[in-house]
Amino acid sequence: MGDISVSNINGNATVHQRKSCWYEEEIEENLRWCFALKSILHTGASQYQDIQLLDTKPFGKALVIDGKLQSAEIDEFIYHESLVHPSLLNHPNPKTIFIMGGGEGSTAREILRHSTVEKVIMCDIDEEVVEFCRSHLLVNREAFFDPRLELVINDARAELERREEKYDVIIGDLADPIEGGPCFQLYTKSFYEFIIKPTLKPNGVFVTQAGPAGIFSHTEVFSCIYNTLRQVFKYVVPYSAHIPSYADTWGWIMASDSPLIANADELDIRIKQRIKGENRYLDGKTFVSSSTLSKAVRKSLDNESHVYTEGNARFIYGHGSAYRQVN
Repeated sequence: MGDISVSNINGNATVHQRKSCWYEEEIEENLRWCFALKSILHTGASQYQDIQLLDTKPFGKALVIDGKLQSAEIDEFIYHESLVHPSLLNHPNPKTIFIMGGGEGSTAREILRHSTVEKVIMCDIDEEVVEFCRSHLLVNREAFFDPRLELVINDARAELERREEKYDVIIGDLADPIEGGPCFQLYTKSFYEFIIKPTLKPNGVFVTQAGPAGIFSHTEVFSCIYNTLRQVFKYVVPYSAHIPSYADTWGWIMASDSPLIANADELDIRIKQRIKGENRYLDGKTFVSSSTLSKAVRKSLDNESHVYTEGNARFIYGHGSAYRQVN
């Protein structure tokens, strides 16, 4: 048993064989991303999703849901700092935060580093994923037991409709929009217009993860989520960062009816005043750089006309396999 690879040096083919177990995700029809595993720590399934926790050789522990890598130990800080801090720093005094999804706990962890924050609602539909992460992801254990955190198991749309309170910041840490998945409706114009916007306080900021944002992959969903939010909010800022374990550049989109800061020095001042501990990835210059997209992507976003609706949705490429033993 083993993984067989062939190299060709000076015209001589050499066959190499090694025992290995590999994680594999099908990113596109003709493109797969895989890396070696030390072990499979846990596999399970909820009524909504398949769940795996893998110990990988290049990226440490990795959480995989429905065959899609959600986060890896070695670089999840890039994703979560990028998702959380720009929106909170762009609010003058963020006290109440609502997380859609975020069952892993890392988004709550980063929010709770902000000294202004008084209450965080983390609403995830899948209790088994939340309990799984609370038990296995020790880096977030302190966040799960922070008294400012209120954990709710419910559909995020239903929970926002049920509650009368409004929020300073709403964060979409949702699974990618996958055909047949549990949450593509939470990327639609109607949801942004009739649920998100009315639930924000004055000066409120909304941010969502928005899928792959690479030079080729951004047209899957990133560009149309951006265009959809432009139909609803006055100020919309797309930004991106390379995440090694995702094998791509990833995108987020921040939106508000109040002007958003683009000044690196002002962001650095707020980081120093508000955030406990030091960010590993994000500072003022990093955010300004992240929100300066390439010419090709900027042009594509400017020309995007698709509006995301329930009947006219776009999806990222379908599921990969969580792991496989190579024989």
